[in-house]
Amino acid sequence: MEKTEFDVVIVGGGHNGLTAAAYLARAGKSVAVLEREAHFGGAAVSAAAFKGVEARLSRYSYLVSLFPERIIRELGLNIDLVHRRYSSYTPNPHDTATGLLIDGGDPEASRKSFARVGHGAEADFDQLDGFYADTGKLAQALFPTVCEPLPTRSQARELVGDDKLWTEFIEEPLGEVITRRLSHDLVRGMVATDALIGTFTSLDDPSLDANRCFLYHVIGNGTGDWDIPVGGMGSVSKELERAARDAGAVLLPDAEVTAISDDGRVQFQRGGTTYAFTGQRVLSNVSPWVLEGLLGNSPVSGTRPEGAQIKVNLLLSRLPKLRDQSVSPEAAFGGTFHINEDYGQLEGAYQAALAGALPQPLPCEIYCHSLTDPSILSGELVTAGAQTLTVFGLHVPDRLVTEENNEQLRGELQAAVLASLNSVLAEPIEDLLLRDADGNPCVEAKTTLDLEHALNMSGGNIFHGPLQWPFLEDDSPRISPAERWGVATSHANIYMCGAGARRGGGVSGLGGHNAAMAVLEDLQG
Repeated sequence: MEKTEFDVVIVGGGHNGLTAAAYLARAGKSVAVLEREAHFGGAAVSAAAFKGVEARLSRYSYLVSLFPERIIRELGLNIDLVHRRYSSYTPNPHDTATGLLIDGGDPEASRKSFARVGHGAEADFDQLDGFYADTGKLAQALFPTVCEPLPTRSQARELVGDDKLWTEFIEEPLGEVITRRLSHDLVRGMVATDALIGTFTSLDDPSLDANRCFLYHVIGNGTGDWDIPVGGMGSVSKELERAARDAGAVLLPDAEVTAISDDGRVQFQRGGTTYAFTGQRVLSNVSPWVLEGLLGNSPVSGTRPEGAQIKVNLLLSRLPKLRDQSVSPEAAFGGTFHINEDYGQLEGAYQAALAGALPQPLPCEIYCHSLTDPSILSGELVTAGAQTLTVFGLHVPDRLVTEENNEQLRGELQAAVLASLNSVLAEPIEDLLLRDADGNPCVEAKTTLDLEHALNMSGGNIFHGPLQWPFLEDDSPRISPAERWGVATSHANIYMCGAGARRGGGVSGLGGHNAAMAVLEDLQG
């Protein structure tokens, strides 16, 4: 605590804060990172979720797509991201003995699965090639811009170079292009889920919230692939922490920030004592909503972020058997497993939640980390055949959760997730749950309120607020470095560096990288 004045003070030691710290310290700036928890990484952590069980799960965030290879290279990070052979498996809720398999290693097996579903699904198999070829064009045009100053809308459109493509995915509600180009509800739903992860909206909503969510899910590193971080998500944050420390950044855990001033003064408590650091610039790695509270501002009505998901982690003795006997469990769970997510079900779930009810059945996305990377399990568990499952339930908006009903609702949502799973399995998932040291089933659920309590994530929103386009409108101000890099706040010396920055959602490091670039441009002229 001998040094209290820094070039940059970073509030929040999540992966974006660590990314910013590493870049700035490597550039010779004095940097302090203040983190309220005893560890760094925020939502990008690995944890022993079950007492006495040697399994380190990616407890919150779990897959990587948007983290640029450029950041890994520039910071010298030792991060191993493994590509999955299988993209997805989607059981048919109307005939659970069939389902859509997207097998990157065997296109013919994929085509046959579409044919088994029938009712026009096979014709959609060929349509999907064209659909994803178009999203690939978007990815190749736009992803190279995410580590650069923001383009304008006109510049981004010129980079895409296809007016029809731009209109379909950027200017019209996403539901229109999906229903126009694909005919089978199951295929439509399989595609549409990327537009609804953590986003409570309808695919036909004129707000285009679904379009923005979809765009970020399909442009990662120019391919849209979602990869497994070897060692769990904590391995990503650990490497960023190492890079920041090696570069000379000061990282303080157990330091809860209580106030921020316009003049760069950051007050925090540590070990029962109040301290203050001052920075020429302050980077906020907390949500914009939390930042306003730290600045002493009253919240603006209607601006509080709202998450819309339930997260469930499970540890199983083995993978469950499927009702669809044409697909092995290893293939089905080897990619993203979509359950009760045909197009009509997704819209029905949204309307039910909008009316204040829990969706029945609950649409779910599932993946199995341990199939691709068994290193997160002890040797004993691996030998016994144990596997992890991570479930992300859609359309569970934070408005349904209160402090009073959270415990009860968590139980109801956990039961709804297991019921949704069981609707496509040949055996009850409950029979496969391992037990912890106290004899309890190895299953944990996290509501949006649980995320807020654990991670200070306002409303449990995994993006810290509504996602924004990765470009500026043509008439937007671009005078300051912070505006050009998409990290500006209403305070000249305070920048967003987390998921709340433009281009900040997901485990990407983009908020941290871009805030660091804005600071360097600003302080170095």
